[in-house]
Amino acid sequence: MALIMALSFMYYLNLPITTSKVQYIPSGSVTKIITYLQDNKVNVNRLDAYLIRFIGMPQQGWINIGATELTRADYLYKLTTAKAAMRDVTLIPGETTIIFLHQVSQSLELDFKKLYKLFKRYSPTKEGAFVPNTYKLPLGITEEMFIKILLKRSTQTMQAYSHKIFGTYNPKKWYYYVRMASVIQKEAASLKDMPMISSVIHNRLRKGMKLQMDGALNYGKYSHVKITASRIRDDKSSYNTYKHKGVPKDAVCNVSLDALRAAIKPASSDFLYFVKTSKGKHTYSRYYSTHLRNIKGATK
Repeated sequence: MALIMALSFMYYLNLPITTSKVQYIPSGSVTKIITYLQDNKVNVNRLDAYLIRFIGMPQQGWINIGATELTRADYLYKLTTAKAAMRDVTLIPGETTIIFLHQVSQSLELDFKKLYKLFKRYSPTKEGAFVPNTYKLPLGITEEMFIKILLKRSTQTMQAYSHKIFGTYNPKKWYYYVRMASVIQKEAASLKDMPMISSVIHNRLRKGMKLQMDGALNYGKYSHVKITASRIRDDKSSYNTYKHKGVPKDAVCNVSLDALRAAIKPASSDFLYFVKTSKGKHTYSRYYSTHLRNIKGATK
């Protein structure tokens, strides 16, 4: 009888388990971890929880299992010993998603086409869904895990910020400010500039004027392309604020909380125009005639 039990136990430990190379293990009890793994389609059970207690407490956070097919014994051992090598991935304020995902595909050795396809599947918006930050992510992460993790963290950050300012979170209202903040992000020469540029946008919107801002054309693959007169003339997208009134219907880029704060709380001014000087600063004006003189001065 003892031999049969021993053989059955050995057979059980050698049963295969299919998993992803990289997994997230939540903090908490062994029972909580087993439940989490079950919810994520890993074939573990209460007996495994019992066995784990004899091996050691599972590592919390991201772990590198190292293979997708393991015996049950190897898998349980990995849960208690494996750790994932982490790498920093930085999204800078003002960068577009398509450029960012190209960079990610190279640094994490992921497939860009899969990343972009998954982003379009899971993102609630065409652009501006990520919050610029430095994210610690495990090597070996899949394209789907990457997109889901960044979208989840970004949404949580935006919701928390909205609750802090408005006491609630209205996705449509919030995205309006993300759209406005994206134009501010592309136009501002510094953090100090943001509230003032926001005031120009708000003033123009109140007067029914077109925004006529070059930065709105730095969308998508054009993130770092210099805006020319021919580009303004030929671009027929909704981002062209020289042709269309109002804030672009989609965000131009991913925005910082500073840009969002400026969009929500603009400086108090009556300015309608601004131009960047040769020193990289902005000169603001209320009247078009003054603006024209400022343009001439900026080119000297």
